Amino acid sequence: MKKLFLFSVIAIACMAFVKQKKQKVIFFGDSITQAGVQPGGYIMRIDSMCTAAGLKESYDFIGAGISGNKIYDLYLRIEDDVLAKNPDMVLIYVGVNDVWHKATSGTGTDADKFTKFYQAVIKKLKDKNIKVVLCTPAAIGEKTDFSNSQDGDLNEYSKIIRGLAEKNGLPVVDLRKTFLEYNLKNNPENKDRGILTTDRVHLNAKGNQLVADEMWKLIKNY
Repeated sequence: MKKLFLFSVIAIACMAFVKQKKQKVIFFGDSITQAGVQPGGYIMRIDSMCTAAGLKESYDFIGAGISGNKIYDLYLRIEDDVLAKNPDMVLIYVGVNDVWHKATSGTGTDADKFTKFYQAVIKKLKDKNIKVVLCTPAAIGEKTDFSNSQDGDLNEYSKIIRGLAEKNGLPVVDLRKTFLEYNLKNNPENKDRGILTTDRVHLNAKGNQLVADEMWKLIKNY
């Protein structure tokens, strides 16, 4: 009996010194995510909040954003840039270029292809038992009266992402909704930029913090 007790005490003591495996979290997206790993970027802010919460040893945050990427690009590089790193969780933050490039260069993604490639990306991740989080694209212009030229498409693609989240039983960080609500309260002059973005699309300091806040709330509870 004494030997059994001694063994139990030793086992518990050993377990206390076993280093907990960090959850590897990858942020998969476009230039907004690429900038997220720079000082003041949303990924760096999440890392700081994680440290402040005493969870630094629980998470490893990795940015996998490339400027100009659309959902098709994410599908093409998912093996090398995501799956090869064996993540525990992946946040997919894409859609702006799929809409924006329709007007700027005629190389956007139509809604049907967007849906199919997005679902294919989700499947590749779920097949590896990776936790998946979907994020709606936040803004292409910050006017609150829906007079931004691509509000219609951005709302449609955000609706597609919400639908894919529901279909696949996945959580969604609804940045489209969050940005609009913030601008309704903080953009009385109906400006098209300067509230949460620098140029209608890319995040300023407040935008980075808002994205970080919304993502971190989900990450730490998922």
